[in-house]
This record gives sequence, C-alpha cells and structure tokens, in this order.
Amino acid sequence: MPEKAHLDHSHHPDAIAERLAIGPQVNYLRDWVYGGIDGAITTFAIVAGVVGANLPIRVVLILGAANLLADGFSMAAANYSGTKSELDDYRRIRKIEERHIDLYPEGEREEIRQIYISKGFEGDDLDKMVTLATSSKEHWLDLMLTEEYGLSNVQRSPIRSAMATFLAFVLAGFVPLIPFIAGLEHAAILATVMTGAVFLLIGSIKSLWSTQHWLWSALETLGIGLGAALMAYLIGDFLGRFI
Repeated sequence: MPEKAHLDHSHHPDAIAERLAIGPQVNYLRDWVYGGIDGAITTFAIVAGVVGANLPIRVVLILGAANLLADGFSMAAANYSGTKSELDDYRRIRKIEERHIDLYPEGEREEIRQIYISKGFEGDDLDKMVTLATSSKEHWLDLMLTEEYGLSNVQRSPIRSAMATFLAFVLAGFVPLIPFIAGLEHAAILATVMTGAVFLLIGSIKSLWSTQHWLWSALETLGIGLGAALMAYLIGDFLGRFI
C-alpha cells in the first residue's frame, strides 16, 4: 500500500467538525504584503533619492518620517475606503436578491436551475439540487451572490484591512531609516542591505500562501523594490546636478 502524502489538515470526523464550526476565515495577507512592500519601497526610494542628490542626512530623516506617517495613513485610509465600498456593494446586491426572492421566487428559482444546468446537472438530479438549494433562504442568497455575481459571503473588515496596511507600512518603512537614525557609517549601504533583506523576507513569507517557490517569490519582491529605489536614486542624482 503506497504511503499517504502529507496533508494540510486532518480528515478525522471530530477534526472536520471542529474546523467547520469555526467557519471560513478572512485572510488579510494581501493588506500586510501590500503595506509592507509599499512602505519599504517608498521610504527607501526617498533615502535613495536624497542620497543621489547628495542632500544632508537630516533631509532623509525629515522626509522619511513624514512619509511613514502621512503616506502610511493615506494608504490605510484608501484601503479602508476601498474595502468598505466592496462591503457596501455586497450588502446592496444581497438586498436586491433578497427582494427578488420575496417578490418573484419562481424567477429566482429558475436562475438556480439554469446555474445547475450549466454545471451539467439534468433530470431528477437537477430537480433535487434546485429543491435543496432553495430550501433555505440564506443558502439561496449565498448561492446567488457567489454564482451570479462572483461574490463571497466572507467579507473583509475595512478597519482591519486599514490597520494591517498601516502597521506593515510603518514597520517595513522604518527599516531604511535605522542606519541614519543610529548615525552609522556607510548608512546608505546599510540601508540598502537591510531594505533588501526586508524585501526578501516579505517575498519569502507570501510564498507560504502561494504555489510559487519561496526563492523566486523573494527574488521577485527584491527586484521590484530595488528597481523602484534605483529609479529614485537616478532621478535624485540627475536633479541634484541641476537644482
């Protein structure tokens, strides 16, 4: 008998019941990755631009601190508004479908039938699926929103999305400033190395939730970050020669 492959979770009845009782969980990985990468990129880009323009170190600290707070808050606010808009739209569509079920149940039931026909059901099996799907109004609504509109019934919290973005932005964005705050020699080189390590770390971590190998994910994130920093450095160097 072949050896069983390692599974991500147990299929024992008790374990299944416990897992399903918790219900589907909202994942805020996107907000952490988005905030972390942008925080490191924008702050390091400021550092690179200032160094490229050969400006005083205090300019790095002033612009870096302003970027951490202002841009971090701006990103968090934008993420809050965007996530809240998605949530509002979900609630709006759900109310529309609920009203349609109340006023014209046969028409909505026919939509369910057409959905299952498109999945290959027919005959008695089709009738049974339609009956089961429409026996609970909540399940009926969830099915309509998923199949007709592509919406999930698990909704993200706007506040948690914003907080994840802001915290990741500040934590990752603070790293390029550490050598300058500490007054270390070769601060620009140290900032480059430390920020590169942040990009590699973020890329490696996000690979845990994807099929991409951790090394390629890390190098991809590193390339994006350093590319943005190089652009800022070249612009700063160019403008510093003429301004």
